[in-house]
Amino acid sequence: MTHEAMNLTLGLGAIGSMMVSGLLFVIFGQVTVRKLRKHPATRSLLGVELLSGWDIVNAASALSRPDWLTRRLERGALRDLFADSRALKTHTSRLDRGLARACYWGMRFAVAWIVVWLVAIRLF
Repeated sequence: MTHEAMNLTLGLGAIGSMMVSGLLFVIFGQVTVRKLRKHPATRSLLGVELLSGWDIVNAASALSRPDWLTRRLERGALRDLFADSRALKTHTSRLDRGLARACYWGMRFAVAWIVVWLVAIRLF
């Protein structure tokens, strides 16, 4: 396989993973986070929205994080930046939590794929 073919393959993979990740982001935002924004008990528990849509990322990460990491983040000084995972878990269904995991890990996978692609372009 030539360098150009490898870079093209990695580039198409990165673009494809970004598109799937973006689609999951929109679906999770419309299905779950929209419901959480409307509920008065969870509206203020979605964390700080630094950019538009950041509460979607906060909710997805809160529903996807392991419990040990959640406990550690809640003890830290920056706990107000993160969404409250316990409250979100009580107000979401298994489908919502599965969609959150798919969205969160899809975004992480897309970023990792892009980094691999950029490193491959730089090396070759």
